Amino acid sequence: MARQIVAKIDADPRREGLEHAKRVCTRWVERGNVPAREWIAILQRPWAEIRRILLDDSEESQRLRQNDPFCGILSPAERWEIYREAQRREAR
Repeated sequence: MARQIVAKIDADPRREGLEHAKRVCTRWVERGNVPAREWIAILQRPWAEIRRILLDDSEESQRLRQNDPFCGILSPAERWEIYREAQRREAR
């Protein structure tokens, strides 16, 4: 899913998905979501660094992605297609 999110943000020169994630993260912090505080700092970095975190296979990046604020970037149809593709791969 992270790859699709990155691709969508990469394709948008205005990086609206990144701005959306910043708004989501701010809202989460205001509501007391502790893991979101870590993302507030990350989202201040250049897109290339944020992108690397989203795509990295390290344990740290995987941990961060468990609570990433990029929800809502992909449409429900896009998410379901990712789930279906994962099921097809698993069935092979």
